Amino acid sequence: MKLLLLGPVGCGKGTQAAIISKNYNIPHISTGEIFRWNVQNNTELGQLAKPYMEKGELVPENLTFKLVSDRLSKEDCKNGFILDGYPRNLEQAKALDQIVQLDKVIMIHITEEIILERLGTRRMCSQCKQPTNIKWLVDGKCEKCGGEVYTREDDKPEVIKNRLEKQAVSKELIEFFENKGIFYTIESTNEVEKTYARIDEVIKK
Repeated sequence: MKLLLLGPVGCGKGTQAAIISKNYNIPHISTGEIFRWNVQNNTELGQLAKPYMEKGELVPENLTFKLVSDRLSKEDCKNGFILDGYPRNLEQAKALDQIVQLDKVIMIHITEEIILERLGTRRMCSQCKQPTNIKWLVDGKCEKCGGEVYTREDDKPEVIKNRLEKQAVSKELIEFFENKGIFYTIESTNEVEKTYARIDEVIKK
C-alpha cells in the first residue's frame, strides 16, 4: 500500500502516519527524516543538502526529488510506504508520478480554529526539554520534572497562521490526485483513535 498523507500543520499527520506504519508494517517517510538521515550518514546527497539546511533554507526541488527517489528505492519500501510532507506542489507530484504510482492520497481536514486551539495549548519544558500541554501541567509546571514551561515561537498564534498560509495544500495538487481517482478527505477529530478509524476505512476501500 503506497499512501500519501496531506494536511496542514497541527492536523496530526505524523501521529496518524506512525499508527499506520505500525499496523500495516510499512515505513513512515517524511522529507525531514530523509534529510536528517542523509546528513547524519554523510551521504553524497546529504552533503549537497547540508548547506541549505544549516542556513534554514529550502532544499532545492531537484535535490529533494533525488533524496525522495533514493529513499523509495530502499528494500523496506518494497511492500509500501506512507509519504508525509512530499509532494507539496503540482511539480513535485508530477515528478513523483514518474517513479511511483500511489494507491491513495488522504487529506486530513481540520479547521483553523481547532489548529490554533490545539497548538496554542502546547508548551515546552525548559528543564527536561520535553513537549507538554497546559492541560497536563501540575501547578503550572512540567508534570514530568517540575520544570518551568514556555511557548515555542512556532506555537504562537501569529506564527501558526503564517505557517498555515505557507503550507496550504494547493487546489492544483488536489485536482491532480482527484483526476487519478485516488484522493480522499477525512475530517480530523480530537481523538486520535477516531481519526485513525476514518483513515483506516479509506485504506481498506
